[in-house]
Amino acid sequence: MFRSVSRFTFRRSLRVSAVLAVVVGLGALAALPASAAPARVNGQGSSYVALAMQQWVADAQTQGLQVNYLPTGSPAGLTSFGQSLADFAGTEAEFSALGTPTAGDSRGYQYIPSVAGAISVMYNVRDTAGREVDYLHLSRRTVARIFTGDITNWNDPAISAENKGLVLPDKAITVVYRGGQSGTTGLFYDFVQVVAPDIFNPWAAKNGFPTTVRIIQLDSSPKFAPKTQAFQGSDQIAQFVGSGQGEWSIGYDEFGYAKTYEVNSAWIENGSGQWVLPYAQNISAALEGATLRPDLSQELSGVYNSMDPLAYPISAYSYIVTQCVESADRPTCKGAYSNPGVTETLATWLRYIACDGQTNMARIGYSPLPPNLSQEVANSIARLTGQPAEQLSAGNCANPRFSGSVGDGGGPPVDPLAGVTSIGAGAGPAGSNTADGAAVADGTGTAAKAGSVKSSGGGSSDWRKAVPVAYTGPSIPTSSTFALLALLAIMAVPIGAGILRSRRRND
Repeated sequence: MFRSVSRFTFRRSLRVSAVLAVVVGLGALAALPASAAPARVNGQGSSYVALAMQQWVADAQTQGLQVNYLPTGSPAGLTSFGQSLADFAGTEAEFSALGTPTAGDSRGYQYIPSVAGAISVMYNVRDTAGREVDYLHLSRRTVARIFTGDITNWNDPAISAENKGLVLPDKAITVVYRGGQSGTTGLFYDFVQVVAPDIFNPWAAKNGFPTTVRIIQLDSSPKFAPKTQAFQGSDQIAQFVGSGQGEWSIGYDEFGYAKTYEVNSAWIENGSGQWVLPYAQNISAALEGATLRPDLSQELSGVYNSMDPLAYPISAYSYIVTQCVESADRPTCKGAYSNPGVTETLATWLRYIACDGQTNMARIGYSPLPPNLSQEVANSIARLTGQPAEQLSAGNCANPRFSGSVGDGGGPPVDPLAGVTSIGAGAGPAGSNTADGAAVADGTGTAAKAGSVKSSGGGSSDWRKAVPVAYTGPSIPTSSTFALLALLAIMAVPIGAGILRSRRRND
């Protein structure tokens, strides 16, 4: 049984980005049959799931599994898998979204749910008095208008109306987006298209974007908003938006990066008119509206428009893509891995991900899989190995959802603008830092006394103390050339050592 790793210290510096790129270990694997020789497996793809992969790969290391993962982006992961350059891929995009939609056909594939996550709308803005605004509220429609260039300044009346009359400075909005192909981009603009088709469709037609498949790349048409800034990775987006250089910017990124880099996330109005943040409880509620296609890819219109008061609307599942034995119920499956050691490593690792691997997800900005999708992971393992599927339950699976919980750190804070009638032109409620009648979380999971809580409109950010501490573990690599070169260098160390030992024996 896998156990979570909590003794590592999380490092944000990119100088350690290559450390996790390779995970080595030759310990005994009790879960593997004696006839199977465990093999190293290499994967790449989604940065959306990379913070979860950080934990999963670290835990694999403690058990002797040899698993590598590089967050190069979902499309790159799918392409590499289709070309047999990777044993597995992490992705939110499907092969159908690629320029070569049949990329995985010859090898065969299955989509395996791995974790539930959400896209945060990060921002960096100050009021007219120069004080940080860390309570920004945006409706789904206003988000769509900003990210299609229809709203271009922070003092737009729509933003003011959604923030109790707060008038922000007359500053141009810098829209920060993912350069290159990205599954996160695909999910975000899928959301925009569903919630505001009257805005999205004319904008897409004007800029030459498709409307029949998800947009996975924006930088081929950089004028989708008047003022833009592109970055290749999730880390870079979060660091920029949260920095002094990122003042007056707004971007989309996985919620875990907002927590890791302490960047403000907007409260988003859901279909029921409630304002929510992307905490595990809210992600879980939203994904009750998700449906799965026959190949287990996700259809999310019910998520984006969910009427559940708790639902965070920009939520989605991430997949792991593997090969699978031919099956009548999965026409995309074309055959098992030629190396049975790869099959055994993936099967053992996926079993851990389905259960123990879900326990810390709420702490790092995700939500654990619901029981039916943990079971789908077990079913996918059966398609991987050709053996009968294990039936998971609370008795044999540590996923907290089997016990009716999302795990520690999954509950959201209370809306800091609840009960506030008007803020005015950036001065804070009633000219002070007190939001009369507002109740916010006090860090213990309860609401503080109404009328005595400081508003985040003027300086104090007491309500943000409810944010749980992020999972501590080894850092993940960014999708950079440096990380790839470092991976090759690390992998070369044992080879070099072997050569030196051989020479000494010969001498």
